Amino acid sequence: MWSLSPQWGCLGETGVGLYQSVNQSMKHQFIKVAAASPALKVADPAYNAQKIIEVIEAQAEKGTEILVFPELSLSGYTCGDLFLQQTLLEGCLSALKRVAEATKGKIMLVFVGLPLAHDGKLYNCAAALSDGEVKGFVPKTHIPNYNEFYEARYFSPAPEGASWHRLGSEEDDGAYLSAELVFRDEAHPEIAVGCEICEDLWAPEPPSVRLAAKGAAIIVNLSASDETVGKREYRHKLLAAQSGKNVCAYVYCDAGEGESTSDMVFAGNNMVYENGVCLAESMPFSGEVCEAEADVGFLLSERRKLTTFRADPDTEDWLDASFVTEGDLTLRKIDPAPFVPHEEGARRERAERILEIQAHALARRISHIHARTAVLGISGGLDSTLALLVTCRAFDLLKKPREDILAVSMPGFGTTVKTKNNATALMQALGVTQRQIGISQTVLKHFKDIGHDPDELNTTYENAQARYRTMLLMDLAGDAGGLVVGTGDLSELALGWCTYNGDHMSMYAVNCSVPKTLVRYLVLAEAERLGGRAEVVLKGVLNTEISPELLPPDEAGNIAQKTEDLIGPYELHDFYLYRFLRRGDGAAKTLYLAERAFAGKYDRATLKKWLVVFYRRFFAQQFKRNCVPDGVKVGSVSLSPRADLRMPSDASATLWLEEAENL
Repeated sequence: MWSLSPQWGCLGETGVGLYQSVNQSMKHQFIKVAAASPALKVADPAYNAQKIIEVIEAQAEKGTEILVFPELSLSGYTCGDLFLQQTLLEGCLSALKRVAEATKGKIMLVFVGLPLAHDGKLYNCAAALSDGEVKGFVPKTHIPNYNEFYEARYFSPAPEGASWHRLGSEEDDGAYLSAELVFRDEAHPEIAVGCEICEDLWAPEPPSVRLAAKGAAIIVNLSASDETVGKREYRHKLLAAQSGKNVCAYVYCDAGEGESTSDMVFAGNNMVYENGVCLAESMPFSGEVCEAEADVGFLLSERRKLTTFRADPDTEDWLDASFVTEGDLTLRKIDPAPFVPHEEGARRERAERILEIQAHALARRISHIHARTAVLGISGGLDSTLALLVTCRAFDLLKKPREDILAVSMPGFGTTVKTKNNATALMQALGVTQRQIGISQTVLKHFKDIGHDPDELNTTYENAQARYRTMLLMDLAGDAGGLVVGTGDLSELALGWCTYNGDHMSMYAVNCSVPKTLVRYLVLAEAERLGGRAEVVLKGVLNTEISPELLPPDEAGNIAQKTEDLIGPYELHDFYLYRFLRRGDGAAKTLYLAERAFAGKYDRATLKKWLVVFYRRFFAQQFKRNCVPDGVKVGSVSLSPRADLRMPSDASATLWLEEAENL
């Protein structure tokens, strides 16, 4: 009914053009949105239009693409019985035309509110404006009737279906009126916007649910919510839930200064949410414009993943506009450590929750198989330290003595004095049973058996040590009636930085969904919780370089085999892993965001180098992940082949590598 343009998922020239525009000219599907509550005068549409136009001009300079004003922003929300006056209604229409004219030549979609008389009824409407035109009217669906002075005294709920509202003498001078309208960008039709008004959000069945199903990844809300104690907190909860359930960006614009204060006060408490996360907020009474950049690409990717997201491909109610620009990101802060909370309080709370999840999962497995003990290999590094801390917590939960935990130090060719001392001190501080078994002589005998020259420091030289250590742990566990607790983390699993059937294998993997950048903070949190000698020892572990210690130390006895020199910084690989699996980003978008997240630390060439390494290793090492032991999931990213990542071991990385290498 509304648009005859082809759907954006088609093939051929249209599909190719869309792919190119998404990846090259539109900030990788980030859309700049804003909510503004300029000061107004009740029942003075001309004054209000001027204030709105001033904001439009200012936001156009900033590259804002979607701009939202409050409910009934042209008239004021608190007009009362003046809404029934034809003079006010005509004044609002005149003001609307002025505001629409102000959008001409601007690449922007603007929403303003006004009372609109249509087919003998009065509607509380949002008008969508773009490039000098009124694109459509969205009437409010749910009309509040808290008392005789509220909206039901004046306004009717949105009518069924759609109709044409004429604005002038010419038949085509007007726009459709419907609560079902979705506004999409002409050049990028996957960027679609739906609109609802104030009470619609509070209702049991908000229109935004239908609009999101129709394809609107961005929902705007023109609101006039009076300010009372506790209401700001409730708005946050409501918007978090609605944006999360609908997997959308939600732009909420509240009425502000200038409304009548006879019975209520309005604070302009504007907010922008994205899939349950608050991107921006203008505090009550601040008068600030709330601005943010919504990641529509992520939202679309997330919707494809969620089989519970109800999609209605019918585009009958879609209207075309032009509002997507070719600007750059200016507001969005790209987190270089997406797995790690940055506020100290939040980090401690998150660490405690993760440790609880790990410990309870391990305790359940120990209880289920009636294991008498848990056996761990302790290297003095971060991963085995975290695994031991989790195991201690699990035994505490089971009210089993920590002496029943068997922690084994297995020094080999690459073990340094520092890590050996770390391991010994850690086992002593935690009160577990410790044992030391040197592996060098046995591995040398193994080299002789297979005809390997021990001076050839190749993969065989390294893997033989890892596999022998695993064999020792398995046999010790069998002898003691226990289970081997795995120490490997999510980052190592993603890169395949583990020895197949060596440290790759265990009987339960407690760290398998904990990325390397988060391991450090979990150990630090536990150090601070435990205090005393344990804290001193754990902070010593934190100051140790990451290494598998499978090659001999240098001449000074220090670690020579430094993992991050070989495979790249873990902070980059964790960033790439998050963007790849959690956000669904391609190589171009990932590099674009990495340049912003790590500006001043890594140059583009370095970021690109390790991005290529990430893709190459991730795809090549899937065969290791497809046979990993059970392990607990603690966050939104996991590589378990049983639930979170179904990927064939022979999948080709060609598409991802070509895109990354050609950047």
